[in-house]
Amino acid sequence: MAQSFWKSSHAQQWIFDKTEIWKQRGEDMKIYSEEEYNRLNIFWANFITSVATECAHSQANVGCKLRQQVIATAIVYFKRFYLRQSFRDMCPFLVASTALFLACKVEEHTTLSVSSFLKNTALVLPKRWGVPFETTSTKNGVVYDSEFILVEILDCCLVVHHPSRPMVELLDDFKQFSATGGPPKEFEQIEAQCQKVANDSLRCDVGLMFAPHIIGLSSIIVAMELMGRGRSWRHG
Repeated sequence: MAQSFWKSSHAQQWIFDKTEIWKQRGEDMKIYSEEEYNRLNIFWANFITSVATECAHSQANVGCKLRQQVIATAIVYFKRFYLRQSFRDMCPFLVASTALFLACKVEEHTTLSVSSFLKNTALVLPKRWGVPFETTSTKNGVVYDSEFILVEILDCCLVVHHPSRPMVELLDDFKQFSATGGPPKEFEQIEAQCQKVANDSLRCDVGLMFAPHIIGLSSIIVAMELMGRGRSWRHG
């Protein structure tokens, strides 16, 4: 992994302004409004998260729950793919499962079989959204093929810098140098709320527009405001 975010492929190739993002989505924007596309962002992030977590104890994936970092990387891969492709070019359900499969490898998580991801998809879709999905050996091979396509479209830029790391560092500084003479008693709750906000940021385009430390700091500010501690954070 690149030591500096600013020298990474993430910074040099995958940060855009808002106008450029919507321009790259030109084909899809002929069909969807901006609001509709934003809702699709939320749906696909929820879908990837559900496949990775809701069947964690099912026979399909042998009780292995994917880490949040794997989920975050998969969502970023998915969004980057559809910056350069239209939803009509390749089935989003297939891309989502492939993104998770690839993210497991990149983040050095226990790699699950392709059939496990497809079985999880077949369990999640009817349960959450009432959509039938059948698994076949043919689809297993399609995921392997789509993995090559995904890597190609991503220009082999597979290292993703997430806001969680700088956010944790900022929270450690807050904990250490709090003006109250010590960390607030509910610091664990503050950390949890900050992580929740950072996770929610995956459901919009901020990860395609801003550096991870900016998102991390913003997540802390939003979390503190939600907890009614905005004043103590600004003056702490």
